[in-house]
Amino acid sequence: MEGVLEGFGVIAIVIAVGFVVAHLKIVGADSQLMLSRLVFFVASPALLFEVLADVDAVAVLSSGLTVAVASFAVAAVIAIAFSRYVWAMSRGDTTIATMCAGYVNAGNLGIPIAVYALGDASAVASVMLFQMIVVSPAAFLVLDQDSMGKRLSFSAVVTSPFRNPMTLGALLGLFVAIIGWQPPTFVDGPIEMIAGMAVPGMLIAYGVSLRLGPRPGNGAPRTQVAVVAALKLIVQPTCAYMIGLLLGLEGAALMAVTVVAALPTAQNIFVHATRYGRSPLLARDSIFVTTILSVPVVLLIVALLS
Repeated sequence: MEGVLEGFGVIAIVIAVGFVVAHLKIVGADSQLMLSRLVFFVASPALLFEVLADVDAVAVLSSGLTVAVASFAVAAVIAIAFSRYVWAMSRGDTTIATMCAGYVNAGNLGIPIAVYALGDASAVASVMLFQMIVVSPAAFLVLDQDSMGKRLSFSAVVTSPFRNPMTLGALLGLFVAIIGWQPPTFVDGPIEMIAGMAVPGMLIAYGVSLRLGPRPGNGAPRTQVAVVAALKLIVQPTCAYMIGLLLGLEGAALMAVTVVAALPTAQNIFVHATRYGRSPLLARDSIFVTTILSVPVVLLIVALLS
C-alpha cells in the first residue's frame, strides 16, 4: 500500500512544480508548448531507447503480454465507438480519446508501483513493449494522416515508424535488446542524461497546463471525460482480471496484470495531443481524473488480491 501511495506522491509533487512556476509567471503558455515539443522530439525517444534496451525480449512475451493486448483492445473498441458514432470526432481526436481510455502510465508511474507494491519491475515490461512498439506507431500513423488531411502513400505508411522520433527510439532500443549489445559509456551516457529529462519534462508541462489552461472540469466535455475514465479504471482492469483468470494466472501474477491495467492514462498522451493539436483538453482532463481516481482503485485491487 505504501509503495502505491509513494509512486502517486512523486508524480503529484512534480506536477505541482509545473503549476507553481506557471502561477509565478516564470514560464508561460509558449514555454509549455516548447517543453512539450522538446520532450516529444528529444527526451522521450531517448527514454524509450533506454528502457527497451534493457528489456528481456523473451521474458516479456508471456501471459502478461496477452492480458495487456486483450484488455487494451476491449477498452479501445468501446472508446472508438463512442468517439466516432456518439461524439462525431475526427480520426485524430478519436485516436487521442482511444489512447486516453487504454494507454496506461506504465513508465513513470507503473515502474515505481511495480517495484514498491508488486516487488517486480518486470510486471510492466509487457505492457510497455506493447504500447511502445504497437500502439504508439499505429496512433502516430493515424495522427500524421489526420494532420495532413489526406491518406499517406504506401511508402509513407511503411516508412512512417522510422520518421517518428518516439517510435524510432523504441525500435532502436528493442533492437539493441535483441542483439544483446551493450552501448559504450560515451554513447549510453548522453542518452541516459537526455532520457532523464523526459518524465519531469512532461509532468512539468502538464502542471503548467493545469494552471494556464481551463480548470479541469471546464475544458473537455464532462461526459467524454467520464466515459474515458470509466473505460480506463473499470473496464480495462476488469477485463485484465478476467483474462488473467482464463489464462490460469493467480496470486501475485494475477494481481500484477490487474494493477497494471488499472494505472491511469499516461502523461505522454497530453504531449502527443498538444503536438498534433488534437483534443489536448480531453487528454489533460482524462489524465487528471484517472490519476486521482486510480489511487483508490489500485489500493482496492491490492487489498482484494494480495
